Amino acid sequence: MNQQYSQLLSLVLLVVAFYFLLIRPQVKRQKEQQQLMASLAVGDRVVTIGGMYGTIVELGEDTVDLKIAEGVVVTYARSAIARKVASGE
Repeated sequence: MNQQYSQLLSLVLLVVAFYFLLIRPQVKRQKEQQQLMASLAVGDRVVTIGGMYGTIVELGEDTVDLKIAEGVVVTYARSAIARKVASGE
């Protein structure tokens, strides 16, 4: 009887560890990414997941047009935006 409880306790601890080490951080990252996507605005300076710096000139439902140089505008998927750049960066 005691061995069954220790096996059950081991399984419960494994599930709890799995939740805190894998699931919870992933959910937090997804929430932060969704907040970033919702907060994008024309004029924001951003970095794409590929490392391209640019300024948002137009926002579509699924796309973002970035000005990366004078007279050069490229279109990216909105989900390709990694982060906003601080004004001093």
